[in-house]
Amino acid sequence: MTGPEIRRMKDEELTIELRTLRQKLFRMRTQAASEKIEDTSLFRKVRRDVARLETERTRRRAASAARA
Repeated sequence: MTGPEIRRMKDEELTIELRTLRQKLFRMRTQAASEKIEDTSLFRKVRRDVARLETERTRRRAASAARA
């Protein structure tokens, strides 16, 4: 997921995508505890996507607070 893709999303889409990625990360962690994971690089990718979404969410909140 890239920055421009995230910036085009609506607020509701951001929230849904963030929730989905966090659930995916949780499932991956539980799977890692119980069995071997083939591609461990997915942890890093999902964590970074979550961070990108959170950053955009914070930027939008700051922009709306500055307008008010």
